[in-house]
Amino acid sequence: MRPPLIDLLVLPCAGASATMYLRWRRLLPAWVRLVPVELPGRGARLGEPCVEGFERLVAQLCDEQAGVMDGCYALLGHSMGALLAYGIAQRQRALSRPLPRALFVSASAAPSRRDPERFAGKDDDAALIADLRKQGGTPEEVFGCAELLRLTLDTLRADYRVCESFRDTAPAPLPVALHVFGGRRDDIAAERVEAWRREAGGAFSLDWFDGGHFFIREREPEVLAVIVRELERQFSGVGHAAIARA
Repeated sequence: MRPPLIDLLVLPCAGASATMYLRWRRLLPAWVRLVPVELPGRGARLGEPCVEGFERLVAQLCDEQAGVMDGCYALLGHSMGALLAYGIAQRQRALSRPLPRALFVSASAAPSRRDPERFAGKDDDAALIADLRKQGGTPEEVFGCAELLRLTLDTLRADYRVCESFRDTAPAPLPVALHVFGGRRDDIAAERVEAWRREAGGAFSLDWFDGGHFFIREREPEVLAVIVRELERQFSGVGHAAIARA
């Protein structure tokens, strides 16, 4: 039986636009409607100021996407986007609004295991450029164009402040299906990724992919296959215990 239509809201990583997910529209099955969540200060919202506080940004996104999140939906975020997706799900619960059918978090340490020193000394251009090169995923053309680089650095600086302002204040695990993606060559220690298990109040899975921080691009077909599999599972009536796949 074909699953019902579900909205998949996708949130970008730090310094990026939600356009990073647009190609998924032709790769996902017709019953998954991709909803790129653009953040202020980039893409179609380039003229708006960036929001630099985590709670404020989450509240704004919840209000903006309230119509979509009133129906059948799932959340997915990569890196900073994972943290925002988690924050949105937590705020939905706090406001007694509909929860996502599934929460996908990619390339992110669990809220309880975030590195407090991660963003120390990342406020000047040289440090931000070094971080971009270390993480990978930024086209070389960006570094060669002063205008594009300036825009990227300003956005990244604001996003790092969003991440730095995050505080883990969740009262209890989320009662939603939680699916975690990690890169085998990412700098994030495996135990920090595996700690997401503590946030799961429902089904839990952990999948590892070859690649660094941007394995989501390097192993795109595999990542999409897992997303579709887990969304199908939500509507199949088949439960599953917490599992981890190597």
